Amino acid sequence: MDNKKLETLHSDLLKAWNNQDATKMASLFTDNGESIGFDGSLYKGRDEIEAEISKIFNHHQTAIYVWKVKDMRFLKPEVAILRAIVGMIPPGQKAINPAANAIQTITAVKQNDVWKVDLFQNTPAQFHGRPEMADEFTKELSALVK
Repeated sequence: MDNKKLETLHSDLLKAWNNQDATKMASLFTDNGESIGFDGSLYKGRDEIEAEISKIFNHHQTAIYVWKVKDMRFLKPEVAILRAIVGMIPPGQKAINPAANAIQTITAVKQNDVWKVDLFQNTPAQFHGRPEMADEFTKELSALVK
């Protein structure tokens, strides 16, 4: 049951991004949660996450995520790690931009029977020197595009 709740937490986070809803995104974090972006930006705390993500959304139309959860591990009944692969489809496009492929890791904690993101990390998946791995990654995500 908690596996499904963790998948939903990740899905809700990316749907909030796709809908450019910084308030919803931030609400999924613990009060002191942290977010590390694709470019290395570090946002600490729910308020900063909301403020900084709002700036991104106010600045330009963002690409939308396509994702696939690859792994979940429970470190304790109330602490888990979720790992997913993600791609992004730029505005006005229909295909994933391989340059934006990433591996996302969430460390989640269960508070009052609700799973929250304590740490979200979005790491570029470029596979330097291994183009076949980058191609396979894009191919796997492209199969999810409708």
